[in-house]
Amino acid sequence: MTAFDDWRARSPYYDETHEALAQSVRRFVTREIAPHIDRWEDEGELPRELHRKAAEAGILGLRYPEKYGGHEEGFDIFHGLVVTEELAAVGAGGLGASLMTHGIGLPPVLALASDELKQRVAPPVLAGEKIIALGITEAGGGSDVANLATTAVRDGNHYIVNGGKMFITSGMRADWLTCAVRTGGPGAGGISLLLIDMDSEGVERTRLDKMGWRCSDTAAIHFSDVRVPAENLIGPENGGFLGIMRNFNSERLGMAMGCCAYARVAMAEAAEWAQNRETFGKPLVGHQSIRIKLADMERQIEATQAWVDLCAWQVREGRDRPADFAMLKVQATRMLESVAREAAQVLGGASYITGSKVERIYREVRVNAIGGGSEEIMLDLAGRQLFGGSR
Repeated sequence: MTAFDDWRARSPYYDETHEALAQSVRRFVTREIAPHIDRWEDEGELPRELHRKAAEAGILGLRYPEKYGGHEEGFDIFHGLVVTEELAAVGAGGLGASLMTHGIGLPPVLALASDELKQRVAPPVLAGEKIIALGITEAGGGSDVANLATTAVRDGNHYIVNGGKMFITSGMRADWLTCAVRTGGPGAGGISLLLIDMDSEGVERTRLDKMGWRCSDTAAIHFSDVRVPAENLIGPENGGFLGIMRNFNSERLGMAMGCCAYARVAMAEAAEWAQNRETFGKPLVGHQSIRIKLADMERQIEATQAWVDLCAWQVREGRDRPADFAMLKVQATRMLESVAREAAQVLGGASYITGSKVERIYREVRVNAIGGGSEEIMLDLAGRQLFGGSR
């Protein structure tokens, strides 16, 4: 069986700089994460200290501007994919979701906010001193972003926020929330983005227990007359919808890469089990049916990875289109579901006992298929963009 991630050596998109980064992140994961991940899964959150350590290791600031404490020079989109891959090695999806939550909370600030707000927020986030999360989803409508109901009414030098957000990753530990609010009329044209200090009076958080991603804290958040300074507006008033949409493409690409990585983890564990487990007088891998399963898992992973890398290249070259990210996410999540199922079949009863990576990955299939846009919505979005039709 080949190593977990030696596939990069056979790809035209990755070179020695990507491999050097992989080795660095791998050492960090081995030293700082692998010995503790099971405990963090039980505790339901990551320690804040891990963010500081990841910042010191250069992980949090990768591909962010140097003036905010990041590391941008010499790094491309494929270096970001390498980090996703290496963090997946422990087989716990909540690790990447929570440790790298700034990957969805910070970009709208850097793309749209005032210089003062960028300078106030980005450096402590990239140093691992503060945690920033993204608040879009509401209990009354997940992917129907244009019809969100949380309101922000201007009152002098403040906005008064009322409403709530649901299923917010890192919502319990977040210091700041990049939050979508309604400042205008109905529809996409009335949406703005506000940076909300989560220690503000009127903010209430409730921890949500989950099937998977257990080391990633998830919250329901309620706002009751929360006063937010007007200078915390991210971008123009009623101009937040575009910032939200810009975020989705990178989020979906990252999720697709994560699916490939976790599928490889599951396949590697299944292959090792098949090589060492004996049935009917020979190793499992000696049975044709098992070899077929493993080869088919590899086929699906390789095909999906090729599409991930193509989409990443298109982003780098400015040739990307939203429909591809929507379809890619569906491809990747369905691939992960198939590979996780077959890996569980290879492990048999061992896959149903807590302790195997396959058991954990199988539980986390659904969050990938739903989070960031469900399969149905993704395919309809791609269909409208490619072939037309009414909303």
